[in-house]
Amino acid sequence: MSVSDPDPLARERDHLASSRAALRAMREDVEALDITNVTANWVNSVVLGRQIEERVKALADLSHTPLFFGRLDYLHTTQEGQRFYIGRRHVHDAVGDPMVIDWRAPVSQPYYQASKKDPQDVGLRRRFGYTAGELTAYEDEHLSDPQELERTSRLLQAEIERPRVGPMRDIVATIQPEQDGIVRSGLSGTVCVQGGPGTGKTAVGLHRVAYLLYAHRERLARTGTLVVGPNRSFLHYIEQVLPALGELEVKQATVDDLVGQVEVRGTDEAATAVVKGDARMAEVLRRAVRSHITLPKEPLMVVRGSRRWRVPAYELDEIVRELMDRDIRYGAAREALPQRIAHAVLVRMEQAGEAPDDRVQNTVARNTAVKAVVKECWPPVEPEKLVLRLLGDPEFLAEHAEGLLTEDEQKLLLWAKPARSVKTAKWSAADAVLIDEARDLVERTHSLGHVVLDEAQDLSPMQYRAVGRRCTTGSATILGDLAQGTTPWATASWAEALGHLGKPEAVVEELTAGFRVPREVIAYASRLLPHMSPGLAAVESVRENPGSLAVRRTEADTLDADVVAACAEALAHEGSIGLIAADARIAPLAEALTAAGLAYLSPGEETTAESRLTLVPATLAKGLEYDYVVLDEPAAVVDGEPDERTGLRRLYVALTRAVSGLTIVHAAPLPLQLES
Repeated sequence: MSVSDPDPLARERDHLASSRAALRAMREDVEALDITNVTANWVNSVVLGRQIEERVKALADLSHTPLFFGRLDYLHTTQEGQRFYIGRRHVHDAVGDPMVIDWRAPVSQPYYQASKKDPQDVGLRRRFGYTAGELTAYEDEHLSDPQELERTSRLLQAEIERPRVGPMRDIVATIQPEQDGIVRSGLSGTVCVQGGPGTGKTAVGLHRVAYLLYAHRERLARTGTLVVGPNRSFLHYIEQVLPALGELEVKQATVDDLVGQVEVRGTDEAATAVVKGDARMAEVLRRAVRSHITLPKEPLMVVRGSRRWRVPAYELDEIVRELMDRDIRYGAAREALPQRIAHAVLVRMEQAGEAPDDRVQNTVARNTAVKAVVKECWPPVEPEKLVLRLLGDPEFLAEHAEGLLTEDEQKLLLWAKPARSVKTAKWSAADAVLIDEARDLVERTHSLGHVVLDEAQDLSPMQYRAVGRRCTTGSATILGDLAQGTTPWATASWAEALGHLGKPEAVVEELTAGFRVPREVIAYASRLLPHMSPGLAAVESVRENPGSLAVRRTEADTLDADVVAACAEALAHEGSIGLIAADARIAPLAEALTAAGLAYLSPGEETTAESRLTLVPATLAKGLEYDYVVLDEPAAVVDGEPDERTGLRRLYVALTRAVSGLTIVHAAPLPLQLES
């Protein structure tokens, strides 16, 4: 309920102004730090200077981002004071008293979790409404008052429905209890979030990173965090969420970025990509790597001065076999082998009455004869050359794929014309993942403290393994929707995916309450679920927006013009507009928009107040959202995929990108599944 009494609102505005002034003072204090005589050397000075720069950035007062969005008045708190303003970052006054509490602090949790049934000692919860950065309204809930009825917050609803221009916004002011439980889950465990369109799974994952950085900052500062998204457009769309929460150190990448050891210049047919992405390829590669190991057949003779030290072949054999049985990384074993052999030589020296030390062992390990044995028994393996040989040599592939891949699958893997070298090979994205796997077999991949993987349903088993390698000693947040799996290798279940990721113990949470897509739109899109993802629960939208869905039939010769007209209508509304079409339809629609004088952006380009229309190929629509969407020719979206199930899933994605309204324009008959 908005309050018209100007005095309480004026007091809240005064607190906002005072908080902004306090934040400005905090930033000025950091900027004024003099580190001239603090550090011992220039390296420390540079590091400290960079830390100060980052701190100044983190204390920026973003004009479009309200400094606080809520207030909690406790009934019986032992905290100093009973009133807390909840915001995106901590702000204190000149004497250190808090003026705004970080939303991640324990004292802030009741703002999201308290209810009439469980008030958690909260007497009053106040939500603030902002217009163009100005505090204009508030609503109060008296959680401990049994006479006050529970009701949906109009300010909360307005914040969810606020027009979207620019990158993705944080949802910190609108986090729901079920989302908050996931956000605040501990660092030690991996969480998988299954969520349909509009359930906020991406935002929940990003906010979990922000929470973990708050609760475990020192540990994650050492080990690192990473957000993995499906493509660059998506990463550009979400990249401002964490900075808005004061977190600047989280790196972002695609899976292709992670495995980018070679230049990708080729593409695979779908059937070939499916085999290359199959988890069985990991064993094929393991066999191929270990095939380079040979057991010694000759004894070793090490000459030192006038003495000769002989290690028989059977003992060398035992050393090599022992390293093989340990199943450690190929490269680590290769580094250990000369030291093991040198130790055997030192044992003989000690038996002869000598007293060799570690320096002698290192010298023996570098002996020419020892190095020759290592090169013969455990030669170096270059991952790129290994994969090059597997894909170009039928006999080598057959030897290591025996019992794993059928002859037909092996034929799919082999290049029609083998490449001559690593540099001339036209590597595909799937090849790069195989090389990354081979590289990990040779040398362990560095593990991070926490990894967020979004749109995870589209990864192949080998891609899951690639991401899993980056968090073997850390945890992960896995985000996705099985119904939106639009690759031929899309995962069938989260249990299977988590197994490939190396996190089978992960907790799977399901978000079914939709906050973004209007009820009428999600109900229409959900007609596809029984035909592409049977058994998956439909999203229940909490939003009613009558008139949000329009389906228009037109003629083929006027289709482009009618689509352009629908875009012009949408532009009459506030907010962003997305024109989504099958990839093959992008070029003619671009011409039609240009001819009509409608400027448009490409996915990844940031919308502004002056440029709000984006032309989106259906293959890049996943994860994006627009206030109004015009969907061109649904049948063409389905037909643009290699099979009907994938096509229906691609259409499901396209149908669920709208926040306020969806207009479908078609000349060809709609897919029958939409008529059911």
